[in-house]
Order: sequence, then C-alpha cells, then structure tokens
Amino acid sequence: MIGAAVALRFRISLRAIGLIMGFGAGVLISAVAFDLVEEAANTESGHWAVVTGIFAGCGVFFGGDWLIDRFGGAERKDADGAQESGSALAIVLGTVLDGIPESMVIGLTIFQGGAVGAAYLVAVFISNLPEAISSTAGLTASGWARPRILWMWIAITLISGIASLAGYGLFQHSSPDTVAFVLAFAAGAILTMLADTMMPEAYEHGGKLVGVVTTLGFVIAFVIHTLD
Repeated sequence: MIGAAVALRFRISLRAIGLIMGFGAGVLISAVAFDLVEEAANTESGHWAVVTGIFAGCGVFFGGDWLIDRFGGAERKDADGAQESGSALAIVLGTVLDGIPESMVIGLTIFQGGAVGAAYLVAVFISNLPEAISSTAGLTASGWARPRILWMWIAITLISGIASLAGYGLFQHSSPDTVAFVLAFAAGAILTMLADTMMPEAYEHGGKLVGVVTTLGFVIAFVIHTLD
C-alpha cells in the first residue's frame, strides 16, 4: 500500500524504478540466503528437507507463474504500462503468487521464535516497496483508475495477511524437518520470482548500475541480519 501510494503521488522515472527494484532484489537475495536457507539448514534433522524444499518452491512458483503468464499476467511488474494488454485478474493473482511465500514465513517465524526476525521483516518490507511502485506505475500508465489500483493492493495486502496467519496456524505441531521444508520452499519460490520477473525488469530500466545497487541491498540486509 505504501509503494502504491508513493507511485500514485509522485512521478518516478523508469530508471529510478529499475534501480529501486535492483536494491530490493539484493535485499531479498540476502534474506533467502541468511534468513531462510541458513535457518532451514539449522532446523532440519536430516539432509533432504532443504534441497527438496528449494526445488519444490521453485517448481510450484514456476508452474503458477507460467499459468498466470498465459492468462495475461506476465507484465505485472512492468513499469511501462504493458499491463494494458493483460488480464486484471491474472495481474492480481500473479502479484499474490509473488507475495504468499514471503508472508507465510512471517507467520511461521512468529510461532517459532515469538517475534518476526528483524532482518527478514525489513527485507520483505524493502523489497515489496519497489515491486508495488513498479507495478502501480505500469498500471497507471496502462490506464487503470486510481481507486481500482488501490483496491487491488488492499486485496493483496489482506490475502498476504491471511497467508501469514496460515503460516502461523498450520505448522504449530510440525516437525523440524517440515519447518525446514517450508522455509526452503519459500526460498526456492522467491529465488525463482527474482530471476523470472524482478531482476529482468530492474536491469531493463536501471542498466548496469543495477548490479551495484543490488550488491548494496544485499550488504545492508546482511548487516541487519548480523545485528538481529
């Protein structure tokens, strides 16, 4: 909602959006490495949960993203307005697909430790801002009305909250290996999302400087992780 409000209130250049998305991608990569995969590896009792979870998350996201692309949601993060030729429902479903793995882990970590890890929460918050800014800018450019855009983000926010509640409620009696699998599943889904949608869009608009800001995002998230 904050990202959408910023994009609706201020005119942001495509290059700036690309660089912001690159920074968010770096933050998420760090979160995947240190807050998801590392935590999963420390939680599992065997050696199968992490690898299996990563590939399962990758496969589910890839399959869901492929279906959503076919129904018109391929350009949901595009900042140019390419959403105009797509399906509104597919765009919403695609954005939900991007956010559900992150949200479920938030609920799971609340149950596991009594609070959300600051590093992961900051990583999700920072990375979602550029996603919302880019998507909102593209939807505005494609002719979507402002109330329609805001209602879309309200619905996505509510669904993400429900996903967090599910992550909290569904795994309270799960084994360590199951928890490790869920963490790794989210990691695989997020990595696939980054490579398929977020990073290509960032590079298209931000150019080679995206590599620098992605590294900066990674380092900042890592520092937050070490201080958490």
